[in-house]
Parts: sequence; structure tokens; C-alpha cells
Amino acid sequence: MTAAKKKKIVLGKRGAAKSPPARPAPNYSLRLFVAGATARSSQAVLRVRELCATELKGGGKLEVVDIYQQPALARANQIVATPTLIIKFPRPVRRLVGNLSNTTRLFGPFAVSTKGKTTV
Repeated sequence: MTAAKKKKIVLGKRGAAKSPPARPAPNYSLRLFVAGATARSSQAVLRVRELCATELKGGGKLEVVDIYQQPALARANQIVATPTLIIKFPRPVRRLVGNLSNTTRLFGPFAVSTKGKTTV
């Protein structure tokens, strides 16, 4: 009888060890502040999503904040112009302000390659 109990305990431990590993956290945490549903805001959202998909290979978490919908969050982050992209993680926290059309400036803080060249 005791051998049967030992087998159950061992099997239980093995079952727990075979559980799937937790999904790793994203490498980058980005927050994009926009002002309403304007063409400039839409362009900024598309560019940052493109960055996350192509350059960060899905390793980024993007949060889009409309300052008209959440003005308290804009005040807390000291947003004075839109669009503003805040790179919260990895540290140090960085801010990019403007239309985000300059890909060299946009990809620069991530130190990833754009079209075969490494930007800094």
C-alpha cells in the first residue's frame, strides 16, 4: 500500500513539472499619445505598429492613448504635443515627439537595423 502512495506522489510531481512554461514578458513597453482620430494620429499609430511588427518582431507591447479620452493620463505623463511616443521599457525612459515619419529617428532608440544598416 505504501508503494502505491509513493507512486502517486511521484506521478503528481512529474505532472507538475510538465506544465507549459509561462510566456516571457515583451522586451519593449511603448505608450503612444495621440489627439483624436486625425490623419496624423492614424499615421503615427500605423508607423509604431509597423515598428513593433517588423523591427521588434512582436517583442513590444504598445498602448495607444487618446488625450481627449484620457486627459488625466496625458497630464500625468506631461504630454505637451502629439503624437508622442514614450519608450517605457527598457530603461532609460525615452520620448519621441512629432509625426514619427523619420524612420531613422524612430528606429534609432532601439539600436536595430533598418535596410541593412545599424542605426544608433
